[in-house]
Amino acid sequence: MDRAVHQVARAWQDAGRRAIVVEVVGFQGSVPRETGTRMLVRDDAVVGTIGGGHLELQAIDQARAMLGAGASDAVERDIALGPTLGQCCGGALRLRWQALSADVMARWTPCAPRFQLQLYGAGHVGRAIAHLLEGIDCRVWWIDERDAEFPAVASPPHIERLCVEPVEAEVAQAPAGTCYLVLTHSHDLDLRITEAILRRGDFAYLGLIGSKTKRARFVHRFEQRGIDPAALARLTCPIGLPGIAGKEPEVIAVAVVAQLLQRSRVF
Repeated sequence: MDRAVHQVARAWQDAGRRAIVVEVVGFQGSVPRETGTRMLVRDDAVVGTIGGGHLELQAIDQARAMLGAGASDAVERDIALGPTLGQCCGGALRLRWQALSADVMARWTPCAPRFQLQLYGAGHVGRAIAHLLEGIDCRVWWIDERDAEFPAVASPPHIERLCVEPVEAEVAQAPAGTCYLVLTHSHDLDLRITEAILRRGDFAYLGLIGSKTKRARFVHRFEQRGIDPAALARLTCPIGLPGIAGKEPEVIAVAVVAQLLQRSRVF
């Protein structure tokens, strides 16, 4: 998660903590991570990853050697993954090691999140989805009218919890191109939220939890209320990638997050 690594780098820079930024600055062929990927290294911590394996172990060793020597100049090195490290990727990349500094931070523009999501519902499935999204570079507004339903453990900064009423009013606050997942404890509430999203029409993805029967009933209601047929055709219900069997919240969450990631490639 480039933005998460960037946030840590900013905090370390502001606190005056010494670190080395290891960055992929170029590549050819098959490599574990691509240009712009960064990792932070301190004597006692590593944040982020450039792909793991021997590549990462050697990069960390180099970074810590630079820290020990008090090095300030940037170092770049070309690495062939197969001949040099015995990794099967077969490609080559160029790494840069440089001390964390104000100049480095000024040149570091974090990547945009994969998607932005309004997640309605903090029940079993909502919690399972939110848990999976903790490790994914996205922006989430997690919304429920029942504050007690949110887990006691705090969510990371990119997942913002909102306890509001009426919850459907939050639809108007979302930026254009937002993804939506509607999986509340109430069919009537699902209906109101989904209608508000459909009337906006500018959603990148709209997923409604439920069966094909629920979809048919909801679509019939929406047609009676004059919802645009083109918007209705883009409603995803049931949610999740087809072919993943199981109704456990964790299984549903995997299928739904996979679908979001798949759709995010074409947003």
